[in-house]
Amino acid sequence: MPVIQYEIHINAPINQCFDLARDVIIHTETTSKTKEKIVSGVQERLMEEGDTVTWEAIHFGVKQRLTAQIVELHKPHKFVDVMVKGAFHSFTHTHEFRESEKGTVMKDTFAYQSPFGILGKLADQLFLERYMTQFIAARANELKRIAEKK
Repeated sequence: MPVIQYEIHINAPINQCFDLARDVIIHTETTSKTKEKIVSGVQERLMEEGDTVTWEAIHFGVKQRLTAQIVELHKPHKFVDVMVKGAFHSFTHTHEFRESEKGTVMKDTFAYQSPFGILGKLADQLFLERYMTQFIAARANELKRIAEKK
């Protein structure tokens, strides 16, 4: 099971970073390259523990839907979302925030299992893990840009 970790420093307060990371509208802004949009669940607010949202996006030229649920939330330091339904066999995405001298350090840990057994593992090695790493990093950098403008 691949585990991707990405850490970024944001020059903004921890509460602001935490709230931006779970804001569904900001999420669509930070994933605009995949044309991500909300199709059901939480539509216009910060996600809370127990909330679900279904996203539709284009990955590898294919329109896909993914439903995620917040299963753990500790303001303003951590929240965890898991895939309820989607293209992966499973995933857990842990978002952690810690105060630093000049703002906030945000750390994403994305652990996933591809479908299709050995073929999925081959896809991980050939392209999927690199793609997911770039996706998570791009989203984090967009969130940083938004947070530092406020």
